[in-house]
Amino acid sequence: MGENDDSDIIEHHVEEEMEKKGARSYAASSSFLESVSPSEREGHSSTQSSHRLLAYSDALISIIATVMILPVAHTKVEDNEELRESLQGLLTTKIGVYLMTFLIVTVAWAAHIRLFQVVVRIDDCLALLNLACMMLITFLPYTFSLMATFPENILGILLFCGCVMVIGVIQSVIVLYAFSRPFLLNEQIQISENQTFYKHHILKVIMKVPIMCFFASIFSFIFFQLSYVLLAIVIFLPYISQCLKWCRSKAIGQVEETPDSMLFYTYLPNEPLSKERVEAFSDGVYAIVATLLILDICEDNVPDPTIVQKQFGGSLTAALRVYGPEYLAYFGSFATVGLLWFVHHSLFLHVTKATRFMGLLNTFSLAFVGGLPLAYQLTHEFPPNSHNELEAIQISCVIIFFAGIFQLAIWVVALYNEQETLHPYVRYGGREHVLMLAKLALYPCIALGTFFLTCILSKFSAPIFHLMEITVPFAFLVLRILVRLGLALLRLLFCPDRPDRRIVIEEEADETRVPFNALVT
Repeated sequence: MGENDDSDIIEHHVEEEMEKKGARSYAASSSFLESVSPSEREGHSSTQSSHRLLAYSDALISIIATVMILPVAHTKVEDNEELRESLQGLLTTKIGVYLMTFLIVTVAWAAHIRLFQVVVRIDDCLALLNLACMMLITFLPYTFSLMATFPENILGILLFCGCVMVIGVIQSVIVLYAFSRPFLLNEQIQISENQTFYKHHILKVIMKVPIMCFFASIFSFIFFQLSYVLLAIVIFLPYISQCLKWCRSKAIGQVEETPDSMLFYTYLPNEPLSKERVEAFSDGVYAIVATLLILDICEDNVPDPTIVQKQFGGSLTAALRVYGPEYLAYFGSFATVGLLWFVHHSLFLHVTKATRFMGLLNTFSLAFVGGLPLAYQLTHEFPPNSHNELEAIQISCVIIFFAGIFQLAIWVVALYNEQETLHPYVRYGGREHVLMLAKLALYPCIALGTFFLTCILSKFSAPIFHLMEITVPFAFLVLRILVRLGLALLRLLFCPDRPDRRIVIEEEADETRVPFNALVT
């Protein structure tokens, strides 16, 4: 009976607490409804979360950033023409335009992230304004194509600067519209007493890039080379601003904390990006690159019926046999794209926050991933055992190496800030740390080894490269076993007296390990 009485008393107290909480929440909601005007209530009911709009925007921006590799990949190099000369000429210009476009578009995408970290709900007006912004962002690659084709003509620069300035105006309108309807904003900004200060700060940050482009358009009439320098500065403007702020703090002392230095909508390099949007943008780039590969197969490797009839006696099998190297290059390139995505997926599975510097490294990695269609085209473009084929394969190895090494750099930066950016089980010394390091180091090491092997055994460059692409997937399948065997061997060599037993306490006490940044220091 005593136990039943105690349980009744507990249930009675629980019911009382639930009633109190319900009364408090009802009172809070009723007070909130009383403080909101009828027009705001109606507006709030017609809004929705911005998730779908952001997914659409991320997909659109990733497509625009990646498709600029097509003019580079489809540049034809004659068999009697040296690939090195082509790279120094037209191809280098197109590669530069591709990298510039990719970085500028990702700057616009990062600004879009910041904007919609403040605006978390949308209505019809905001959706239409965002579509106008996306339309102008998708037009940016065309302006860069004009700048590459006519480098001394200022029209391409003027079109680009005009688009960026209009984008800045549209984003400013979005900010003003959202702050006029606070229920569209982040909850922390809604309850803040510094809404006006935030609004002015956000507008100031938004207009930095358009102002830079305004000066670039003016200098294009006077000294157009300086315009290109200003456009390049746009890419690294956040880091330049942070460096100048650091120099100012060292010169005149620590600047007093103000609301504009708080969390919301700043361009500080250590500011966390939205991890979900970084993953969505990256997945879009990987998916588009894989799609571009099969589009090339469908366009270039379907034989003409008249040629099949005349040259191969109507045998489609014999006609397709000619394209054997192309198919091998396609499957190898697709496996490379897929496995680089797998490594990226594994990396961000363990990341809790993506800093701005990690986002920049991720952008560089994705830019080289976007160059894989060029590697695919080059690896089967030239006659076997020719000098051009050797150089094409080495270029492909360089592209794969940099795509992987920037992923490894993301991991190193994440380790340096491991308390903020990584899950405990993958921090320095964690049980998954070595396996993750092996995954990230596999492609850079194999690409570098293949590059030097092709330099030594130049006659077998194509078989070596294709063998590398085919064997890497099997290496990933047995990687966990290889890592365990390697650790056991190292333990046997350097710690032979250590008892071979698992210490569960070490796994559970990951927080007591020495952090990676403290170890480096």
